[in-house]
Amino acid sequence: MYVDYKDLGKRIARRRRELGLKQYQVSERAELSDKYISCIETAKSIPSIDVLVRICDALETTPDALLLGAINNTDSIDYERQLVAKLSKLKPTARQLAIDMLDRFVQYEMDKDK
Repeated sequence: MYVDYKDLGKRIARRRRELGLKQYQVSERAELSDKYISCIETAKSIPSIDVLVRICDALETTPDALLLGAINNTDSIDYERQLVAKLSKLKPTARQLAIDMLDRFVQYEMDKDK
């Protein structure tokens, strides 16, 4: 498998910004130097598998998300939490209406893909 380290660095930086973290905060979480995090983000250094896993833990993501740009379970869990939070604010009748609307939307998307 070919790894584009510039893309990897960009994904690390993007995820770090999504979490509102500075490089030094990621470095503390991953127990690495902030200079090393900077070098990885700019593709001046290539992280080992161990370092990549530590960065993933620090950024609450998975290696496939950083290496391949794949959507990860963390993203899915975030979406689910958002949906539950929004639904919980509704009255029971409105909640059921929202669920019915989602069912229709899902069915529409499934029919469209056939």
